[in-house]
Parts: sequence; C-alpha cells; structure tokens
Amino acid sequence: MERTLSIIKPDGVARNLVGEIIKRFEEAGIGIVAMKMVHLSREECRAFYHVHRNRPFFDSLTEYMSSGPIVAMVLDGEDVIRRNRELMGATNPKDAAPGTIRHAFGSDVEKNVVHGSDSAENAAVEIAFFFNALEICG
Repeated sequence: MERTLSIIKPDGVARNLVGEIIKRFEEAGIGIVAMKMVHLSREECRAFYHVHRNRPFFDSLTEYMSSGPIVAMVLDGEDVIRRNRELMGATNPKDAAPGTIRHAFGSDVEKNVVHGSDSAENAAVEIAFFFNALEICG
C-alpha cells in the first residue's frame, strides 16, 4: 500500500467539480484517507511549490494556486501514485488521454484541475505540508 497527495485546484473547486473528481477516485478503487478544503496564501503556495522556484511559471503558478480554495486529499491504495497520475492524465489537457480528469475538465497547463505527487518521496513531503498524523484515517 502507498499514499499520495492529490489537490483539486482552484479552477476545479470554483467549477463545482469536487464531487465528480472524488467519484472518479472511488470508481477507480482509490481510497481517500484524509481531505480538507483550504485557501492558501501566496507565501504558502511559494513554500509548497518551492521545487519550481527557478522555473519561469513559478510566479503565475503560485498566484493561481492562491486565487481560491483548494481541496487537498491523501489517497491510499496499491500503486496509488502511478494509478492517480494515470487517472489525472497529462499535465497539458490537450495531451491528456480521453477519460482522464485533465482531458475532461482541464482548460490549460496551469488550470488543469488537479495536482498529484510524482514520487513516493515527494508524496511524503507534500502530505506532511497539509496533514498531521491525527488527520489521516486508516
């Protein structure tokens, strides 16, 4: 069993897609063991995305991610990092496979509805950013 972080980004929350996205996780047999809605400040977003601080998109990404509430979740299951990334689809919704979350709901590379950890190491760091041990069930 493995855990990963998933975020429904501000565009997904604003467009009332939270239930639909959760339904897709559940239908794929992915468990949700923690969930919360938060509105991050720009500085909190800068801390979360610090690994991208030297990338040209860092400022627009952190501005966008602090523009409205997000839903952070800890997903649980066998091979869940890979399975979640397949369910999300390619970062650019134009390149995402039909049936994926980003293909169905994403509008561009930044407003692509969801974020998911890309490795077990990053998942551990990202989960700890949002959740303490008492908030994770299971």
